[in-house]
Amino acid sequence: MPQTPHVEHHFTASHVVRDIVIGMSDGLTVPFALAAGLSGAVESSGIILTAGLAEVAAGSVAMGLGGYLAARGDAEHFHAERLREEREIREVPEREAEEVAHVLKQYGLMEEESAPVVAALRARPNDWVDFMMRFELGLEAPDPRRAQKSAATIAGAYIAGGMIPLAPYVSVSSAGEGLLYSVMSTALALAVFGIVKGKFTGTRPLRGALQTLLVGGLAASVAFVIARAIS
Repeated sequence: MPQTPHVEHHFTASHVVRDIVIGMSDGLTVPFALAAGLSGAVESSGIILTAGLAEVAAGSVAMGLGGYLAARGDAEHFHAERLREEREIREVPEREAEEVAHVLKQYGLMEEESAPVVAALRARPNDWVDFMMRFELGLEAPDPRRAQKSAATIAGAYIAGGMIPLAPYVSVSSAGEGLLYSVMSTALALAVFGIVKGKFTGTRPLRGALQTLLVGGLAASVAFVIARAIS
């Protein structure tokens, strides 16, 4: 009987999603909290908009740089560990072979079953190093352009998120009115973002929406109360 080909679909853009989540979540909450705080201290929406845009510009650069440095750190760590594994395979091959057997034992292979695998890897040093990096250390070879992509993704997501709470202040002159529309637009964006994030991360959509709403609302409330108290 003809059978339908089995096609597996796996999500492989976890790094990109993580960067978008980092940038978007901070972009929604930090400028929103700043705008809410300033709304409790000043009356002009123009001042809030100017300060908010300055924060979005500075925040996107800082967040993008943080993502770049983090990705570069991961790449440097991977290459340092790979050099160490290559050196150990040359200098202490017997101990490394025992480590391969130990890894295979964790997957249920008996000594007589793992022996041919160990022998095959010892005959192919590059594959041996790859095996140790993946199964002993749990490290994957990083994308050579990962740092640049991470910086651009986080910065872009931060800008996109930050413009949502600031957009209402463009069309109104009163800070109070701008805050009202900013709360509504940001709350909606946070809820939608939480749902979408939940679909990618496996979190229940309702739970993801409530989490992002809680974090964003708490940050804005604290900023507003402090600004109102100081003013």
